Amino acid sequence: MALRVVGMMIRQELAGLASKPSVRMISTSRGPNCARILEHSPNAHLNKTLLDRYTRLKYDPKYVQVTYVWIDGTGENVRLKDRVLDYVPKTPEDVPSWQYDGSSTYQALGGNSDMKLVPRALYKDPFKAGANDVIVLCDTYQPDGKPTASNHRAAMQDAYNRTKDLEPWFGIEQEYTFLDVDGRPLGWPVAGFPGPQGPYYCATGAQNVVARDIAEAHAVACLYAGVQFAGTNAEVMPAQWEYQVGPALGMKCADDLWLSRYILWRIAEDYGVVVTFDPKPMEGNWNGAGGHCNFSTKPMRAENGIKAIEHAIEKLSKKHDKHIKAYDPRGGKDNERRLVGRLETSSIDKFSWGVADRGTSVRIPRGVADAKKGYLEDRRPSSNCDPYSVCNAILTTCLLDE
Repeated sequence: MALRVVGMMIRQELAGLASKPSVRMISTSRGPNCARILEHSPNAHLNKTLLDRYTRLKYDPKYVQVTYVWIDGTGENVRLKDRVLDYVPKTPEDVPSWQYDGSSTYQALGGNSDMKLVPRALYKDPFKAGANDVIVLCDTYQPDGKPTASNHRAAMQDAYNRTKDLEPWFGIEQEYTFLDVDGRPLGWPVAGFPGPQGPYYCATGAQNVVARDIAEAHAVACLYAGVQFAGTNAEVMPAQWEYQVGPALGMKCADDLWLSRYILWRIAEDYGVVVTFDPKPMEGNWNGAGGHCNFSTKPMRAENGIKAIEHAIEKLSKKHDKHIKAYDPRGGKDNERRLVGRLETSSIDKFSWGVADRGTSVRIPRGVADAKKGYLEDRRPSSNCDPYSVCNAILTTCLLDE
């Protein structure tokens, strides 16, 4: 009888737990300040399995769904719309140009708002059901044919065309933060803060890690799409992550970074979680988020390439103001909150460089210094940077003396 009573009590307790939202907090306490994670996120409460019923439907394989993705007038967000073709595109040039309403994307007034989309990079679509469905990354043009103000790809393409003999490679480390729909970092207590930074970087354990599911789903989706995805890890601030794209020749790294952001936003949308690329999502003694850019040329990768690396750093030191303006969408205003000379950042007001020093503007990794060849890491770009703007600034300063 005693065992039966104990069993009934256990079943009742489990039933009570099942009826409540699951909670996973990064906190040293379990008091009344614990949040109900995603309680107010409508996407988190939709039944995701229902979509499977429709993605299993078979349609004529000659039809291909194409998702057009482009950067809007903010310079840090993307928009998208779908189109059905009756053939399978093999290159971006196979996809027809299109148009969109620029007055609804902060890029035009209503009287003359037809903006042009020009396909530039083609990817497999991890979200659509068709085997041949694709995403096409586009840049944007005004009715007079000039690039829109947020189209920095055109300028980078011009710089690359003039420097491609030097085989410039780029690799970008993209940091970002998961938020609940109320703007609070995901898993943080409602009325308080998690424990100090230290246990969260590259961590394991439910007390240290938030939303690994999304980070790992993102990695697989990027690899499927054709992004040159290099890796991912939990970052120093809880609910903050990083992934790496590249190294890749020319335009591909910047194209891949924008497409990888789109994929991350879409996956997080399925989970009901918000992704922010804000470079300082939490004020105070918390690490910000960067978009560190690794840069290399053929001479830098050759024997004794350290001389070419140091020469490039000397050029960067003389154009610090130019690069600060190019390294976030607000001409340096976002990085003012992040580049404070501590928390693994340099000062926004002064250029610095060093070997293995994460508190400098530009770092030479220890392995590069030992090998005397390789690449440099520019640590100044913000997490919400436009990679086209960043890469263009580096090409024009280091290789074109502009």
